[in-house]
Amino acid sequence: MKKAILNLVVVLFSLSHFAQKFENLAKTPPMGWNSWNKYGCDVDEKLIMKMADEIVNSGMQEVGYEYVVIDDCWQVGRSEDGEIIVDKERFPSGMKKLADYIHSKGLKFGIYSCAGTETCQERPGSRGYEFQDARTYARWEVDFLKHDWCNTSTQNAQASYSIMRDALFAAGRPIVFSICEWGKSEPWEWGKDVGHLWRTTGDIRDSWESMISIVDKEKDLFKFAEPGSWNDPDMLEVGNGGMTTEEYKTHFSLWCMLAAPLMAGNDLSDMTKETKEILMNRDLIAINQDVLGKQGFVYRDNGDYQIWIKQLDNKEKAVCLLNRSDEVKKVQVDFNLLLKANSSIGWRTYIDPYELKDYSVRDLWEHKSVNIGDGTIFLTIPPHAVKVFKFVRN
Repeated sequence: MKKAILNLVVVLFSLSHFAQKFENLAKTPPMGWNSWNKYGCDVDEKLIMKMADEIVNSGMQEVGYEYVVIDDCWQVGRSEDGEIIVDKERFPSGMKKLADYIHSKGLKFGIYSCAGTETCQERPGSRGYEFQDARTYARWEVDFLKHDWCNTSTQNAQASYSIMRDALFAAGRPIVFSICEWGKSEPWEWGKDVGHLWRTTGDIRDSWESMISIVDKEKDLFKFAEPGSWNDPDMLEVGNGGMTTEEYKTHFSLWCMLAAPLMAGNDLSDMTKETKEILMNRDLIAINQDVLGKQGFVYRDNGDYQIWIKQLDNKEKAVCLLNRSDEVKKVQVDFNLLLKANSSIGWRTYIDPYELKDYSVRDLWEHKSVNIGDGTIFLTIPPHAVKVFKFVRN
């Protein structure tokens, strides 16, 4: 009883003393790779090292991908003193050695845990061990923690994630904290003070229907995103085979417009030319990583046709024309109106005092300037496809 009371006192003191998150992290949406979408529980250190090598060798590192994150199934139990136990068969060198290897490549190391008693794959969770686990992650030199929400019973999400936030801060190593609560308790309302990104929906699947349904749930949350605090619509499925090339281009374009974390989830050692071109589109990545940190918003919604706008630094803007339908769509586009659109008023009022003569327009998939004449052009957009443009100041 005395030991339990002492532990409670220590936790309460820690919560009051370290009730804050690390600032100046994730000032732009995190970019990297996560093991889950492609490999699930079939992970080991050779695979993780191989993916780290591929990030470097493929050129992905050069365009901004930096985190290598092991998802669930790396842990198998706890020792008598509560220390988390790594699967020695799959990770014989241990996590510190793996982190050292990843760091030697100029990359950052991420790991997975869960706010409940067990993870989603019934491995030991962090509930009741938050401060101990945080010290372990700091000792391993972890840079990113994805914290899931399985087996949480009646736990309060904000309180549970706040405990892990405080534990990470107490451990002293700056770690990007990814809240994976699936949007159940509206984490966009409280996540800013707790983590650096928060999941807004359930898990993505490698299909058009899953991807576009997540976009629908995400589109009205733009006011909650800012540098260091991001809505997370889940990881990328680009290259996993369940969608067409056009659909993957749309998937990637929308994640960039949403200022979403860009966490690839495919086999990086076996990418097609099309997959590489999508994941390493520098023009789109620049939109995602824009330092203003604004999430895109729906400027016009005609059901199966939407216009998205993302405000950028230097008074620039990105525009995404989305054909959600199963048919080819021909549209008239007035760039004068798009340049002046402002999310704070709505699409029927134009208050930004910009003039089209001061800008050029760049097609971000064709990677070239567009001749728009007096500002109005007609475009043909294939089914489930996008056209993405950027207003670039002259």
